[in-house]
Amino acid sequence: MTRRRKTVDSNSLIIMTPFIDVMTVLLAVFVVTAPMLTTGIDLDLPSAGHTVIAGDDHALQIGVDPTGRYYLGETQMTRDQVVVKAVAMRGENPKLSIMLNGDKNANYGAVMAIMGALKDAGFQRVGLRTKLEN
Repeated sequence: MTRRRKTVDSNSLIIMTPFIDVMTVLLAVFVVTAPMLTTGIDLDLPSAGHTVIAGDDHALQIGVDPTGRYYLGETQMTRDQVVVKAVAMRGENPKLSIMLNGDKNANYGAVMAIMGALKDAGFQRVGLRTKLEN
């Protein structure tokens, strides 16, 4: 009875060093770009109490400036364009929640108009963002 030694084909082995290098580069790219995704226009949010309500930091951020213009991130859009983009994003994430960042000097009607349009489009999780009182 002869014993046959198993040979390993060198092409079938995974070389870990390049794999780790690629993963490190991807991690660095995500760490650098993630804060850029949550930036938006500079708003003066209204104050509302001294306690924090637990919110979703991964919510879609929609801004309303003092003149009543709508922003998705830093991109100015019409109300209908914001709703269309939000509906498209909900297709990828059915549990998408939305946070409205209305400047304290923003027209109340503009904030309520976008909130109503989002509710009409089927969004159940729409909230208003405020800042803590000092």
